[in-house]
Amino acid sequence: MKTWLITGCSTGLGRQLAEAVAARGDRLVATARSTDTLQSLGERYPETVRSLALDVTRPGDAARAVALAETAFGGLDVLVNNAGFGFIGAIEEAEPGEYRPLFEVNLFGLIETTRAALPALRKRAGGRIVNLSSGAGIAGSAGFGFYNATKFAVEGLSEALAQELQPLGLKVIIVEPGPFRTEFLGRSMSAASREIAAYAETVRARRHYRQTNDGRQAGDPAKAVAVMLQAVDAEHPPLHLPIGPRAHAVAERKLDAFRADIAAWRDISIATDFDTHARDSALDAGQDGLN
Repeated sequence: MKTWLITGCSTGLGRQLAEAVAARGDRLVATARSTDTLQSLGERYPETVRSLALDVTRPGDAARAVALAETAFGGLDVLVNNAGFGFIGAIEEAEPGEYRPLFEVNLFGLIETTRAALPALRKRAGGRIVNLSSGAGIAGSAGFGFYNATKFAVEGLSEALAQELQPLGLKVIIVEPGPFRTEFLGRSMSAASREIAAYAETVRARRHYRQTNDGRQAGDPAKAVAVMLQAVDAEHPPLHLPIGPRAHAVAERKLDAFRADIAAWRDISIATDFDTHARDSALDAGQDGLN
């Protein structure tokens, strides 16, 4: 039996995961900005579920959630950083007041929640940190630049964290879902308040996608959650976990394009070291080759 702390449990994959965790008998601290959305979950599982208001941008909230896991259930095994939202708009279109909150929630909120949970997670062997990224964290696309930026940051942070925690027996899983039938394109998506005609050809398609696909996404959230649970339970979980055919297609296109660029420019771009005699002279003088 594991003890979980999940952020953003009011709707979407966070809610689906919370339901699945509780249903299988694990212990859970379910959090959302308002506990009203979590009341029914706590009523159905009074012995194993605790609900708490948590705004990842509010100092102290994450620490209180971790403390609740420790006092109510004796510790913490799994942290799921799920809280977040999306944003549509060209880089030039968006104003700071529109895109900075995206970073506060999707990136800095994740960082602070992780930092608050790590002391508790380090007390137990086999802990897991699950960070919700996205197919948008694998490859950038016009109109999603700011959202891409937050998720790319989550990817890099998670990769570094995985290396830091590897000797401690803790694993990091970066979940990279494609489109699933949740409220993401609705209440969990905001957009730039102005539209610049110059970007109509690229960004307008993203706005149209949101309007026409909300509630019609092909992905089944229950199936995505089943994959996440299997990864958390695995002895050797993946660091990167794209979920859904769209996410896998994005990853494969990105890898193909990356390899093509590397191959095309390899001979020119690797010939950038000092000439051998200069490098040897530097080493003879006691240089270690590091800046």
